[in-house]
Amino acid sequence: MAAAPDLDAACERVAHFYETLSPLTLPHLDTVYSADARFIDPFNDVRGIAAISAIFHHMFAVAEAPQFRVGRRYTNATAAVLGWRFSLRIGGRPLAIDGLSELEFDADGRVTLHRDYWDAAALYDRLPWVGLLTRTLRRRLAAASALSD
Repeated sequence: MAAAPDLDAACERVAHFYETLSPLTLPHLDTVYSADARFIDPFNDVRGIAAISAIFHHMFAVAEAPQFRVGRRYTNATAAVLGWRFSLRIGGRPLAIDGLSELEFDADGRVTLHRDYWDAAALYDRLPWVGLLTRTLRRRLAAASALSD
């Protein structure tokens, strides 16, 4: 039976990697992710370091000044959850997205599953026609006391 990884240390390594993420650190994804790791977010579901790297290369190509700040960290015997804020600019306008990453690790403490949970509507709201539609839907579906727009 393989020894269990030190999840606190593995979680901290992932948090540090994301907080220092840049095009220059992408070649080091294999220090954080296993070779066949799966990455899932609202727009992607990929497997393997090359595919995960492609997602981040795309992020750096389309987002201005992207940066992650990891806050809360939760671990149990087999997995971890990171709470984070992703800050970027789109068309020069600042945007901050709060989210959670659910992580599973192999015996070496590398990520085998990375599933991100965040509200993609924050991005949709920035698109002219799509944003108008999502804001209209939000107003129509919200309880009267919950309206803040």
